[in-house]
Amino acid sequence: MGKIVIDESRCKACYLCIDECPKKLIKKSEKTNKLGDHLVEFCDPNNECLGCAMCATRCPDLAICEVYKG
Repeated sequence: MGKIVIDESRCKACYLCIDECPKKLIKKSEKTNKLGDHLVEFCDPNNECLGCAMCATRCPDLAICEVYKG
């Protein structure tokens, strides 16, 4: 069971991580940044995250600051 940590202060809502996640565990959040864009959130109720770090590798702003493998 893997897990990621998202630094909301770095997220610019580009959503590249959403497309990159092979399990589709990252989604738009209800929270918004200073510009009013919806941030992203990690949602893994069934513990499906592989800890593959593809999302972190794709993020241009290093907003996915920690990746844990299960």
